[in-house]
Amino acid sequence: MDLKDRKDIEEVINGCIKGQRKYQEILHKAFYSKMLVACMRYAQNTAEAEDLLHDGFIKLYTKLPKYNYEGSFEGWVRRIIVNNAIDFIRKKKEFSVDFRNEHEHIINTKFDDSSNNLENIEITKIKAEKIIQAIQQLSPAYRAVFNMYVLEDMSHKEIAEELGISIGTSKSNLSKAKLRIREILGSSKSGL
Repeated sequence: MDLKDRKDIEEVINGCIKGQRKYQEILHKAFYSKMLVACMRYAQNTAEAEDLLHDGFIKLYTKLPKYNYEGSFEGWVRRIIVNNAIDFIRKKKEFSVDFRNEHEHIINTKFDDSSNNLENIEITKIKAEKIIQAIQQLSPAYRAVFNMYVLEDMSHKEIAEELGISIGTSKSNLSKAKLRIREILGSSKSGL
């Protein structure tokens, strides 16, 4: 079944709403891999990502009756899965940062943020797996802001509202996340 065709999407959604296992399996197989990758960006490890995905699919099944067939179905699914991951991070409330250690870390690191991206690393040569591993090494606060800003294309205002932090904290966490990713990828560059 092609879940890009509206007729197939309607059939799968209606089957899932009726609790038909066959259609739940079709939906699960269609999106499992892509959505696991999305969850990996927010999780600290694969097991946590799988838990997030499982919970996300449960939310997805309960929200299927609300799908209005506007826009991409995959995008709608992704939004539910990612919002579930963000909710998980928010509930953990791990947004406090030990600024004493961070201050020393920033002072001791040579960093030019004029490019505002990860250009210093030859990103095209880095495998996706290495990038995900680098993101997973970030603290939960840095990982959440990085993912929401860079990968989910949210503004600092939206991130601040979503996570219950200030806009300044969002900007600071993004800057520190980029710095940390550069360090991680830079030190593992020889092993790529």
